[in-house]
Amino acid sequence: MSTRSVRPAEGDADSPELTAVQAALAAEHAAVYGYGVLGGRLDGKPGSEARAAYDAHRARRDALARTARDLGGRPVASNAAYALPFAVPDGPAAVRLAAVLEDRVAGAYADLVRATEGARRKDAAGALREAAVRSARWRGGNVAFPGLAERATGADTAATGPVEAAGADGTR
Repeated sequence: MSTRSVRPAEGDADSPELTAVQAALAAEHAAVYGYGVLGGRLDGKPGSEARAAYDAHRARRDALARTARDLGGRPVASNAAYALPFAVPDGPAAVRLAAVLEDRVAGAYADLVRATEGARRKDAAGALREAAVRSARWRGGNVAFPGLAERATGADTAATGPVEAAGADGTR
């Protein structure tokens, strides 16, 4: 999953709020794809949790697409495929991928919380909380500031940014 910047499509309003919505939407597209990959490698309770997370990300993705339109933008499209950060041959790797996906989504929602106000900020904070809880469950522990790990001193933001799919800026 390669890092990309998210800019409004040509003719779209160039607001920080729309840019953050588009970044969160792109992160949700990548999460939906990632859960599609890892879901087939999990069964039992982890498989059920993966299906629930997949459904939650699909719902958030659809809501963000509506929000982008409400803000005068054209929702960023999903890519046909995404490069995974590592091979996912088995259940333990699938669990690691789920934690990574949730961390990246949390990062996008942390940016969205910062860029919005009112009801949108409340929704973004709720989505950030949900991603942090799912990440903690997958990881078996939590982080001090979910969604902000990639901003830690010395972190390579190109490798850990919240949006991991090529093409959010309209390029393919």
